[in-house]
Amino acid sequence: MSSFSLYLIGFVIFIAGLAYGAFLLGIATTWIAVGAFTLFGLGMVIGVGKTRARDESPASD
Repeated sequence: MSSFSLYLIGFVIFIAGLAYGAFLLGIATTWIAVGAFTLFGLGMVIGVGKTRARDESPASD
């Protein structure tokens, strides 16, 4: 399993916990969905940035 997959699974669990807490606080389901989708998109962007392979610059001799 790749680092990105593990990161995304952890982030989805984090979002689920926040969504459940928001539900218990009585926040409207529409706003919970908006927040969850926004956080999921943000998590994907951050995950790609943290796990992508870095380009190696050529060594100067």
